[in-house]
Amino acid sequence: MPPISQSRVLILATDGFEDSELLEPRRRLIDAGAHVVLAAPEAREIAGDKGARIAADARIDAVRADDFDALMLPGGTKNPDKLRTIPEAVGLVRAFMAAEKPVGAICHGPWLLVEADAVRGRTVTGWPSVRTDLRNAGAQVVDREAVVDGNLVTSRNPDDIPAFTGAFISLVEKAPASVPV
Repeated sequence: MPPISQSRVLILATDGFEDSELLEPRRRLIDAGAHVVLAAPEAREIAGDKGARIAADARIDAVRADDFDALMLPGGTKNPDKLRTIPEAVGLVRAFMAAEKPVGAICHGPWLLVEADAVRGRTVTGWPSVRTDLRNAGAQVVDREAVVDGNLVTSRNPDDIPAFTGAFISLVEKAPASVPV
């Protein structure tokens, strides 16, 4: 069980991310000492839906789940909708889930979990308009600020960021170390 300060966390995002759902958890992870890598379809600056801009550290097709301890999926309507059409992004989600590494998805981020067929039999939450998709993919959907089911934590919206980030960090710290520091 490594402390968060010895963990490598991958964030997948592209243009149209919800500013606070990427930036705030990322900041909290970095402040706690985690090594955080932001991967996007292209290694360039990406834009949030409210005007934030951040440079991607890597291309999605250049990262591997084996090189990270955990995965975080921020929301925003455009961001996960674009990412779920990128086979490498969906493949990364599948790889993290298959390896039972911690995965966190907030707001519309669970759309990637649906695309990866990773919610069947799970208890999850998400933005209200995503909940039907989650149910149709075989999940039990609840309305709580942070829902932990095994290696997965999901949340509903930006107001849930403190609970979401706390639950995500706790999952990472409880997981067996998977990447040498």
